[in-house]
Amino acid sequence: MTEREKPNGLALSHMWVAMITFLVAAFLGLYQVLERAEYIPAWAEGYYTSVTAHGVIMAYVLTTFFIVGFGYYCASSSLKRPIWSPGLAWGGFLMMLVGVLLVVYAIVTGQGTVLYTFYPPLTAHWTFYVGAALLVVGSIAWIIIMIVMPIRWKRENPGQPLPLIMFTTTANALLWGWTLVGVALEVVFQLIPLSVGWIDSVDVGLAKTLFAWTLHPIVYFWLIPAYQAFYMLVPRVAGGRLFSDEMARVAFIMLLVFSLPIGMHHLYVDPFQAAGWKLFHAFGTFMVAVPTLITGFTVLAGLELAGRLRGGKGLFGWIRTLPWDEPMLVATALALLMLTAGGFGGMINASYGMNTMVHNTMWVPAHFHLIFAGTTIIMYFAIAYHLWPKMTGRELFSKSLAVKQLWVWFIGMLILTIPWHYVGLLGMPRRTALMPYDPVYVDPWKSTLFAMAIGGVVLAVSAVMLIYNLVMTQVNRAREADRELKFAEPIHPVLSLPAPLNGFTLWNSIILIYMIAGWGYPIAQFFVMNTQNALPWGW
Repeated sequence: MTEREKPNGLALSHMWVAMITFLVAAFLGLYQVLERAEYIPAWAEGYYTSVTAHGVIMAYVLTTFFIVGFGYYCASSSLKRPIWSPGLAWGGFLMMLVGVLLVVYAIVTGQGTVLYTFYPPLTAHWTFYVGAALLVVGSIAWIIIMIVMPIRWKRENPGQPLPLIMFTTTANALLWGWTLVGVALEVVFQLIPLSVGWIDSVDVGLAKTLFAWTLHPIVYFWLIPAYQAFYMLVPRVAGGRLFSDEMARVAFIMLLVFSLPIGMHHLYVDPFQAAGWKLFHAFGTFMVAVPTLITGFTVLAGLELAGRLRGGKGLFGWIRTLPWDEPMLVATALALLMLTAGGFGGMINASYGMNTMVHNTMWVPAHFHLIFAGTTIIMYFAIAYHLWPKMTGRELFSKSLAVKQLWVWFIGMLILTIPWHYVGLLGMPRRTALMPYDPVYVDPWKSTLFAMAIGGVVLAVSAVMLIYNLVMTQVNRAREADRELKFAEPIHPVLSLPAPLNGFTLWNSIILIYMIAGWGYPIAQFFVMNTQNALPWGW
């Protein structure tokens, strides 16, 4: 593939939007912990606006732009061809960008303070929802391209295994396609008509149910690029091989199937759904742990192989021989540590009884930050350090600074989230600007506020280090010697695959049945049960 055919500009444009907005979100997070610790004057309106902007950027803008850009680059690199329909891809990018600008307008003018969750009766200005809709619609262009490209490649290469990175990128595109349906229905049929004034009310039970459809599967949409790096970039950087191509495909298929009808564990304490449906979704939530365990085993197996190929001996001697000056490897080790701790917390959240003890406390953001801002985002950093030289043709400005930045992020995340877990168990509520409660409850929390503030400062410093390194790489005069994006080869080359491991026809059929089973009646009940004379859509 020639230099002209690579999607450098397309991928870089997406990733720069992701990184610049991430820097803004990092400082908004710092503002929140300082305000909560009362190191700056309390300002409730500013706090809630900050929570909204921080959450919108981290959950929707950073992730969507980064994943789409990463997907385009991986597709083009693995299939050795230009992006299909670049006009559609750029059109999607511009639509997403316009959507972000509309959301920003709603937030900065004080008309979008809805805490980034789509829960009426909290209602934002219509520009907030139209902007969110444009962000989603723009990303559909990416879904289409990630489906069309492998289909065309397979027609030209009959019987050949689709490259693993393309297979998993398409899996993520399909996951996003299934995931976005719930929130799209809510936004189009409830929130936009409500915000414009076409209707006076909506059924909040239906709204929360539709958002729950999207709420948890979206986490795996964010997480899959990290898993792709675990399987296909880390072994290569470490000097080893992928333990098993087939096992990797099974893990990603399990993520795709099991991660979809599980969102109702966010509604455990809500009265809109019967307990049986919540139990159904709880089982699905625990099943997602299976591909995660497979991933952990595969990553460690690949790293052990790399260490032994480098001369490592004994039970743990191979660990010392790994190239610990590589950002990708450091990020992986730190990510797995945070994934283990965050996963443990997630098991508590997913458990029907224990969830009640920590519901809406600081335990929830502590778990979420370990999984998302810890495991997922630190791997985004590593991917950025790996791709920036290949996309720009410039050497990474400083590998040692990159490694330091990853360690600073990890330390900051621990300083921030360990106290959050503790005060969560003590009952400190989340997402509150002020804490006007009985001193008997509030006093034990105060000893942790200083640590939270320090954690926020450390994370903001790490964010600046990241952006500085990427900017300096962009303008670096030293040329990158190897601009080809290479992926780990499996120990045993894959010559052929059964159709279910080389495509998604079977799995989409299973998902359709699974989604109808998991969401069919819980949504239909709002239309067939005459509860309090509520109108599901408000009309």
